[in-house]
Amino acid sequence: MNGNPTNRNRKGLGPGLPFSFWYVLVAIGFLLVIQNMLFARPFEQLPYSDFKAALRQDRLEDIQISAHTIRGTLRPTGTEKMPAIRFMTVRVDDPDLVQELESHQVKYTGQYDSDLVKTLLSWVVPLVFLFILWGFLSRRLGPGQGVMNFGKSRARIYAERETGVTFTDVAGADEAKEELQEIIDFLRYPQKYAALGGRIPKGVLLVGPPGTGKTLLARAVAGEASVPFFSLSGSDFVEMFVGVGAARVRDLFKQAQEKAPCIVFIDELDAVGKARGINPIQQNDEREQTLNQLLAEMDGFDPRKGVIILGATNRPEILDPALLRAGRFDRQVVVGRPDLQGRLQILQLHAKKVRLATDVDLQIIAARTPGMVGSDLANVINEAALLAARYGKDSVTMDELDKAIDRVMAGPEKKSRVMAPEEKRRVAYHESGHALVAESLPHADPVRKVTIIPHGVAALGYTQQLPTQDRYLYTKDELLDRITVMLGGRAAEEVVFHDISTGAHDDLQRVSEMARRMITELGMSDHLGAYAVEQARQPMFLDSGYQGSKHYSEDTARRIDNEAQTMVERMYQRARQILEARRDKLEALAQYLLEHEVIDQAALAMLLGDLRSEPQPQLTG
Repeated sequence: MNGNPTNRNRKGLGPGLPFSFWYVLVAIGFLLVIQNMLFARPFEQLPYSDFKAALRQDRLEDIQISAHTIRGTLRPTGTEKMPAIRFMTVRVDDPDLVQELESHQVKYTGQYDSDLVKTLLSWVVPLVFLFILWGFLSRRLGPGQGVMNFGKSRARIYAERETGVTFTDVAGADEAKEELQEIIDFLRYPQKYAALGGRIPKGVLLVGPPGTGKTLLARAVAGEASVPFFSLSGSDFVEMFVGVGAARVRDLFKQAQEKAPCIVFIDELDAVGKARGINPIQQNDEREQTLNQLLAEMDGFDPRKGVIILGATNRPEILDPALLRAGRFDRQVVVGRPDLQGRLQILQLHAKKVRLATDVDLQIIAARTPGMVGSDLANVINEAALLAARYGKDSVTMDELDKAIDRVMAGPEKKSRVMAPEEKRRVAYHESGHALVAESLPHADPVRKVTIIPHGVAALGYTQQLPTQDRYLYTKDELLDRITVMLGGRAAEEVVFHDISTGAHDDLQRVSEMARRMITELGMSDHLGAYAVEQARQPMFLDSGYQGSKHYSEDTARRIDNEAQTMVERMYQRARQILEARRDKLEALAQYLLEHEVIDQAALAMLLGDLRSEPQPQLTG
């Protein structure tokens, strides 16, 4: 939802063009006119010898003699009446010139050469004009956007009730709204807390994966409290010029205290608040100076004035500890991925703007979108509306919503990407291997859909599994089943074609990652036991990209590699035995995919039956 920042209410002077474009055109035109006036040549250049010849022929009417040039009027030759010619020639050392002019009765005058006027017009006037234009543009651009206003804060300022967002516009984050309600209450009734001597938190840090609505929550807090709202990103502080970031921090807090009570929201706080000295090779003195100024300002201002700092990040593990201590960002509010009920609320909120068919059940859509955040769910509704419009429908049906989920999860269908028959056959068996193994294992998530239609950039097909409920814990057996399912595609290729392809590239990477984490972090090792040899990574939703710290010997590393390899190999043989024991089901599913390209959950159940209730193939070796 878009707000109305007070420094953005400017319109262009013409259709489709910003106001500055027209002023640039005017400036260029003015300079061209000055240049033509100064450097145009209204006098015809005449060699001095021709000038002397014209003098002897009595064709000169009058001349002006200066220190370096001779200018005058020359009668043209011929009998026809033509206008006189204005000429200019270079003056040479000719002592007989004045005598010859008098003998031919030519009127002459002297002229004093001065470059002052020419210099003034050619240099000073254009420079003055440019400075006037520069200052005018700076004033029109507003505070923080002027030509030399590097040290001004770039925060977008929303006046009271201008954010256009309240808690009714935020769904699926009930716990976060409850945590932030106290901030709203303080901004509305500060005297209640002052009377009891209570100290409201100076800062609140919103933590969560991208797209969960941290920025929306911050704007909703300002909208509920009806206070001004300063919004900017952490990257807005840092520039290539030393000292600019610190100056912008000072200016931001100065503006905030002038408009108190108010809320200052710093999005992507990790851009400016990264821990100092975390990487000595990539030092950034400007960023650290900006962070130091931010720490000083948060210590310096009086919280009783009603200035609340809201920060948002999806990487809290890299923030400087000094930023998170009491008295700065006192609280951390986790804005996580919504659960089933939260996803339903988000879908209902966005579906209010869309005309839905009577057969649409948002509860089913919410169940089909585990792990999606608010921005993903909003995208699902929007994509479904666009598909319905493309198909010429009057309302959005379950079919468009189902296709929209696929577009958001795997990318749009690439039906124009034509595969060779042998390649398509291999993809069909690969995806059938995933699906058949998943439907055979007791702890694997049920398969909802299998397709061999290419999607997105590189996916030639995919098998979609959905958990029956939101999960927060996984057992060892469940993780081993998940590894086995991911290896089912490669195993199917080897069983059918007695050869393997590059199609399992992503599967193998995920399998290797999961096996190593089970051994090194989760204590699921048969040899190392309940011992975490690597420090656990940060919460999984953060995806920090940092490797866990290693505190073990080379011998232990070798044992980890051997056990991870053994675990993956055993699960691969398990997937092979399932496929070999149920080869008829594998063939039937692959042929169905080759014919129809897509199979849903209902058709898959009819084709395969209840494989989990049948005796499972025993892993040998």
